[in-house]
This record gives sequence, C-alpha cells and structure tokens, in this order.
Amino acid sequence: MILVTGGAGFIGANFVLDWLASNRGPVVNLDKLTYAGNLENLAALKDDPRHIFVRGDIGDAALIEKLLQQYQPRAIVNFAAESHVDRSIHGPEDFVQTNVLGTFHLLEAVRAYWSGLAEEQRAAFRFLHVSTDEVYGSLGPNDAAFTETTPYAPNSPYSASKAASDHLVRAYHHTYGLPVLTTNCSNNYGSYQFPEKLIPLIILNALNGKPLPIYGDGLNVRDWLYVGDHCSAIRAVLEQGRVGETYNIGGCNEMANIDVVKTVCALLDELKPATQPYAALIIYVKDRAGHDRRYAIDARKIESELKWRPSETFETGIRKTVQWYLENQSWVAHVVSGEYQGWLAKNYGGGRT
Repeated sequence: MILVTGGAGFIGANFVLDWLASNRGPVVNLDKLTYAGNLENLAALKDDPRHIFVRGDIGDAALIEKLLQQYQPRAIVNFAAESHVDRSIHGPEDFVQTNVLGTFHLLEAVRAYWSGLAEEQRAAFRFLHVSTDEVYGSLGPNDAAFTETTPYAPNSPYSASKAASDHLVRAYHHTYGLPVLTTNCSNNYGSYQFPEKLIPLIILNALNGKPLPIYGDGLNVRDWLYVGDHCSAIRAVLEQGRVGETYNIGGCNEMANIDVVKTVCALLDELKPATQPYAALIIYVKDRAGHDRRYAIDARKIESELKWRPSETFETGIRKTVQWYLENQSWVAHVVSGEYQGWLAKNYGGGRT
C-alpha cells in the first residue's frame, strides 16, 4: 500500500493509473478536488478495489494521521500542490497555504507515523516529494542546464512556494532522519492535463477556432517531458533512489513555445483538418510578469544512478497527446467550467496578432 497525495490531478492521476496498471500494489489516493483535481481522470478505476479515494487536504493533520494509521502505507508520493504560475501571480496566498503550510503539516504527520514504525518498516519507508525545475530560476540561451546542485532562485510565487516545500523536505531528512526523496521535473504534457497549460490550451482553442495566445515573442524555452515518462522516473526513484537525494527528471526536449504551438498546429492539420491552417490562429499577447526565459534539465544523475531515460521523443509524445485530446472531447467539455473561462479572460484578454 502507498499513499498518493494530489492523485486526481494531471500528473498524480497518470501516476496512479500507471502504478495500478503495472500491478505494484494498492493505492490510497488523497485529493482536495480543487479546480484541477478531477475524478473523471480516474474513471477507469471506479470499480477497482485496489484504488481507495479520499477527498481531503494535506493540511488536515487529523485526516492524514487517520489515513496513516488505518492503511499503514510503505511510502508517500506527494503530488499535492497548487501548480500554475499565472494563478500564483493573481492569487499567491493559496500557493503558500498548500505548497508550504500543507507540506509542513503532511511532513509532521508522516514523521510521527514513521517514528512509530517497527525498525524494519522504518528502514523501508519512503517519502517522495514531487517538485519542479522552476525552483532553479531562469537560464540564459547559452547557460548550462540545471543540475541537482544548482542554487535555488525562484522568480514567481509558485516557484517560491515549491522551493520552500523542497527545503522543508530536505530539513526533515537532515534534522529528523525522515527517509525522503525529491524529484524536480521539467514541463509535463500528456493526457488529462487541465487546459490552462500551454499544450491543451492550444489544442482546445484551435479545435474551437479561437485565437492561439502566445506570451511575449514566443521564444521562451522549456524542456518538455511526456507524463508517462515522468511516472516511470518517479517509480525508479521510489524503488532505487538514495535516501536524502534529489533527482532531476527531464525529457531531453528543449523547445521554444512558438515551436511547440506550431508543432501542435501541424498535427491538428493532419489529424483534424480545418478550412485554414491552425497556425493562422496564432496571436501574441502581453508577456506575463516575471516570465522565466529558459529552463533546461541535466538528467545525467538519474540516468547514471538509476538507469532511467525518457522513452518518448517530443515528436512521439506530442502525437499521442493530440490524439488523446481528439478522442476524449467529452472529458474536455466537462473540465471547461465557468472558472476556467474567467481564468482565460484574466490572463489572455486583449492580444495582438
């Protein structure tokens, strides 16, 4: 039994689905079900007795303590987080509450539970904290990629709150001996991603004939990681990672945002052609505040220590992703709520062609 937090969100749900598909044991799945947590992501597990869903907050210490005592998990995988830069700019308090204070309360409850385990169980227990490359700040075009020892330099309320949570996890290992692991990943894409993020936003807008908004000049660079590869990397770290260590997880796919959008448009032209090329819908909008120019991951540590490398190229992963959204339009329709429309207006209102 493992306990997964945030397991109804994009990455968490993919992880739970992959974990159970590979028959690695039952999962207790704790999720608060905020706007991006969606039980439809887990519809395939509706009648699966190995999946136990609990609606709740990682900041609810009493609930966490109850779940730990009831299910006696051998590991915690912590995905629970507010995770979008734009939302953190407009409402930073939620990010501090969940990512900092929520992580603190979770760590406290886990520390008490772990301390009470028998020696053999204590030695086998793991707390894996899932984080982001954004904690490292921004790179210039010729700077070396982020390594696990790159100094933290977060530039948004989101990345600052994740940096704080990373530091708390590290401190609980060095102060209390809690057997932790931390992963810092690059930009994920794939099935079940809420359409506020670039790739599903572009797919959704294109299919509806709406403008495809690109921040600034479109030359901000990200390393793109297919979510299935991210899940396999987390499993590798959980099973083989050295306690107390951090592992960077990257997709080996650095691309400018405008090139990502043009690739998606070309795939849509092929798979669902319209009266004009989808790229004709591209517009440029005012850049967001504190927009980091480039992220890049040096993933040599996880490759050398754990023999993990991504299986998907960007070309194979993005094709799978576009096909998934085309085949799952009912899922898309259900997640596009009034709140999402308000978010679009706030962040992408008033563009220029």
